[in-house]
Amino acid sequence: MKPISLTILGSTGSIGVNTLDVLARHRERFSVFALTAYRQVEKLAEQCAQFKPRYAVVADETAAQALVHHLQDTKTNTEVLFGEQALSDVAAAAETDAVMAAIVGAAGLLPALAAAKAGKTIYLANKETLVMAGALFMQTVRDNGAKLLPVDSEHNAIFQVLPPDYCGDMAKAGIDSFILTASGGPFLHADMQQFEKITPAQAIRHPNWSMGQKISVDSATMMNKGLELIEAHWLFHAPPEQLEVVIHPQSVIHSMVRYRDGSILAQMGVPDMRTPIAYCLGLPERIESGVAKLDLASIGALTFNRPDFKRFPCLHLAYQALQSGGAASCVLNAANEVAVSAFLAKRIRYTDIAALVSHCLHNHGSAAADSVDELLHLDEQVRATAAVWVRNHRRILRG
Repeated sequence: MKPISLTILGSTGSIGVNTLDVLARHRERFSVFALTAYRQVEKLAEQCAQFKPRYAVVADETAAQALVHHLQDTKTNTEVLFGEQALSDVAAAAETDAVMAAIVGAAGLLPALAAAKAGKTIYLANKETLVMAGALFMQTVRDNGAKLLPVDSEHNAIFQVLPPDYCGDMAKAGIDSFILTASGGPFLHADMQQFEKITPAQAIRHPNWSMGQKISVDSATMMNKGLELIEAHWLFHAPPEQLEVVIHPQSVIHSMVRYRDGSILAQMGVPDMRTPIAYCLGLPERIESGVAKLDLASIGALTFNRPDFKRFPCLHLAYQALQSGGAASCVLNAANEVAVSAFLAKRIRYTDIAALVSHCLHNHGSAAADSVDELLHLDEQVRATAAVWVRNHRRILRG
């Protein structure tokens, strides 16, 4: 059987690294066509030396020159490309069968769209693609016969326990609601009066998952769960009122489907992204992922709580954006990306993240944007508004 040719967008991030770990266990099943990264050229060079892709893509010419230098002593004929267009080119290339879309943030939208237009199998780990452009992206997938498989652990869990013939009709499938689980992050039981003093180092210290800085902060604020709500809306054709969030600190149950007859089906496993990655890569088979077995006896108890919107205002803002419809979720995402970046740079406080997102939703939440160009223009406008807010807020803090 011919190996499946894979392009990995964002290969040096946590999803990309875990994907390559799974691929390394199944050399006979997969080949790597292209690997992409932003500026982590040393790590990318190591990956190229191991997997020998035809292409490697980085952000700009400077990073490309550095990667070429690092590859000089390796036995690989990898061609180095750079820039946004190169990302879309390798995602849509005729030689690649499937694309792992794992670039963090809005930067992942255009190459994911390119893969959809080319009718590829898309393993979607970039939630911002659906948050920014859900209607457009899903229509592109349908129009071009692309295949979309969710890699996020929550959506992958739902996908695993849906009826095999589910086609987006919840009523026909007897589904009452989808339940997304959330760990609650590092501040689930922290004193809220101390939230203004939370540091970036504290916010990225997730109790269960090993993730990048941005997604770790999103998990702490539960904006990550809010983005996943929006993603689930598009993936499973679920209205906001049929999407639930429950806090489950153990991160053993990754999500659930509540059926009309009173049944709830859940997917369980240790918190390791290799499980959903292996599930997507192996379909219709179950393949080895390298993940440890779940020892239920050692866990002892599984607990659940409703989320507190006062503790997690970002989750409430995401619900509001989803209910507003239109381009509100695009606004939410852009504002949050600026806010998290500013917080990590210590330019704003942890509690300012929700305040900044709320400010941008108030100013741009009713905007209309239907095309890619309109969405990207709105994204730029929101980022400009957010940048002004950060600058003004810094002056207030200093004053």
